[in-house]
Amino acid sequence: MLAAMSGGQTAVIVIAVYLSLLLILGVISSRFLRGSAADYFLASRGIGSFLLVMSLFGTTMTAFALVGSTGEAFRSGIGVYGKMASWSGIVHSACFFFIGIKLWSFGKRYGYVTQIQFFRDRFESNGIGLLLFPLLVGLVIPYLLIGVLSAGTVINKITAGAFPTFFAETGGAIPFAVGSGIICLVVLVYVFLGGVRGTAWANAFQTMVFIVLGLVTFLVLADKLGGIVEATNLVREHNPTRLKRDVTPADIERYETRLAEWEKDPTAAVIKPAEPHRTPPLMFLSYAFIPLSVGMFPHLFQHWLTARSAKTFRLAVVAHPLLIMIVWVPCVLIGIWATSAVVNGHAVIPVGMSNPNAVLAVMVKQLTSPILGALLTAGILAAIMSSLDSQFLCLGSIFANDIVGHYISRDRLTDRQKVTLGRIFVVGIVVVTYVIGLRLEGVKSVFTLGVWCFSGFASLFPLVVASLYWKRVTKAGAYAGVLTTAVAWIWLFAQSDYGGNREYLFLGMMPVVTMTCATAAALVIVSLFTTPPSTETIAKFFGKTEHGR
Repeated sequence: MLAAMSGGQTAVIVIAVYLSLLLILGVISSRFLRGSAADYFLASRGIGSFLLVMSLFGTTMTAFALVGSTGEAFRSGIGVYGKMASWSGIVHSACFFFIGIKLWSFGKRYGYVTQIQFFRDRFESNGIGLLLFPLLVGLVIPYLLIGVLSAGTVINKITAGAFPTFFAETGGAIPFAVGSGIICLVVLVYVFLGGVRGTAWANAFQTMVFIVLGLVTFLVLADKLGGIVEATNLVREHNPTRLKRDVTPADIERYETRLAEWEKDPTAAVIKPAEPHRTPPLMFLSYAFIPLSVGMFPHLFQHWLTARSAKTFRLAVVAHPLLIMIVWVPCVLIGIWATSAVVNGHAVIPVGMSNPNAVLAVMVKQLTSPILGALLTAGILAAIMSSLDSQFLCLGSIFANDIVGHYISRDRLTDRQKVTLGRIFVVGIVVVTYVIGLRLEGVKSVFTLGVWCFSGFASLFPLVVASLYWKRVTKAGAYAGVLTTAVAWIWLFAQSDYGGNREYLFLGMMPVVTMTCATAAALVIVSLFTTPPSTETIAKFFGKTEHGR
């Protein structure tokens, strides 16, 4: 039956089946809910090693890793792997070990459910939550937009021709607004029903789906291009700078000569030369700061707290870098091959295609069978939704437990009321994210948006490190650090034309370096000139004080 359908119709059937499986998983997980807030938001702290590593990896490997990395490799070359994947493999595992385990231990000991509860106790400040909440929400929403933009774009590209009568204006493809809306709705339903347990189950399932299908698709694409060696040789012939981190004057001269030849007769040479892309050394090194963001992701904090024991983290620390390599290498290579891919005398990627978010979907649609293309689309959607669900849930948790539960109701809410409030806030966030996503369709690069989002969280990294390892850090220092992050991020983001200038640097480096250093400086200087925390707080988080109390 699938073979008799068009490619777009096949994609619709496969996607519908996959989304139905997720909804069924949400319904099943809801049957295990015990009715308590701790169970809905933390799965009663009973998640084992396998589910934890799948949850952590699925949450961090978003559309940024699949759609964004492919598009950025197409635009700038192989250096994107070194800029993001290599650093991420090292830094993420280090954060799990040095940050995640300690936060888990405090969460288990003192019953924390959210980041804000920990920081409120650590800094002896009832008001720090009111400062952190809008900043965390403001940084998570761009993260959510990465998924919404990618989902809508991928579904639109892969379903072309499926509904020529209903969606004639898009060539029969499911419109961006409909596709992204469906994904938001499905994620909302299983998060609403299953809480963090449903999210963990869905993440484990979806992570295995996008890893397996991603590898299969990579091998099929390589075969269609003549094999890995031949596909790479085509790049070496037409766009050799995409295989280099940096470019030389000779590379630029060669590009200008070939471009002039192509412009004289575009039909003679199918491939239009891609403009060389240079990554300055300082810029390349400064990307190492961006993976620090995992130390302050509120959704990762929530997943850390679900662990059954400290030993549960072992597999995540060891396996995470390997899983990153397995996902990123194929995506980056596909993006590089896309610059020079030719099949039957025609370039696979149309000349002038300006949306890097569509590169992966176009390669899959042009080079694979409709069934495999549809399956890979399901894999891409799996990566997208395995991040959206955790982010939606963590915001609902913070709102219910901290903002309404602590500041408005003075910790008098019942567990059922907290769960209900969390669900209501999740619905609101989904609606807001969807509406913003409609306005940004085709405008923002997923990769660029992701970098700015991660940069904001990375800038807060000194706050969590100081809270865990520096006894002298004070409430005033924490306030100064958070405010510095907010001001620096907003100012630099505006200077970059709100992400429109993809090559924006500050002092020759990625803005994240300036923001992180400014936050650390403000936190340290103000802490040194203000009253130290009480001996009770020091004893609570660092054991006995120097006086033995």
